[in-house]
Amino acid sequence: MKKTLILFIILITAQSCIPIRIAPNIDDYKVTRGKKFKKSLPKREMFVFEDPKESDHFYNYVDTKFQLNDENVYDDVPFILNNTQYFFSFYEVEIPTKVVNLGVMFADAMLDDAGIGPLFEDSYGNRKGHWYIAIEVYSDLEKDCLQFNALSREAVLKYLRTLKQEYLITHNYNETVFKN
Repeated sequence: MKKTLILFIILITAQSCIPIRIAPNIDDYKVTRGKKFKKSLPKREMFVFEDPKESDHFYNYVDTKFQLNDENVYDDVPFILNNTQYFFSFYEVEIPTKVVNLGVMFADAMLDDAGIGPLFEDSYGNRKGHWYIAIEVYSDLEKDCLQFNALSREAVLKYLRTLKQEYLITHNYNETVFKN
């Protein structure tokens, strides 16, 4: 009975993957400090949402919607809200989920003991990337329009929610030019 239990525990351990880092799951959007979400982002508050589309789709959407002609698409994108000029910058961010596969490590250890050597070293870790769009908004009056005490926070959040929805449902970005 003990041998069966030990064998069962070894099999379960050998088949398991242990997560080292899990990418966040964002249902709609999240307002968070950029540095807290990903170290490479600025310290400002950011509007973050998951990007289910392929790379550079948001870039193409912003370029087409705001008619930027590939000029300053990532930084200082101007928009007007309640007769006030605002600017936003966006970042395409990947946060991978990392797991360690104990099964292949265990098999390699056994093969190494047998003198064959490790065969699965390249598959110890597994990564699955999750992509996010992080947007910061600022104006001449406020350095961080998404800060909790910012005067324009609610209006800017409403605008960003609309922008996000339009991006996610639009396939032909030229349609957005006619909506402006």
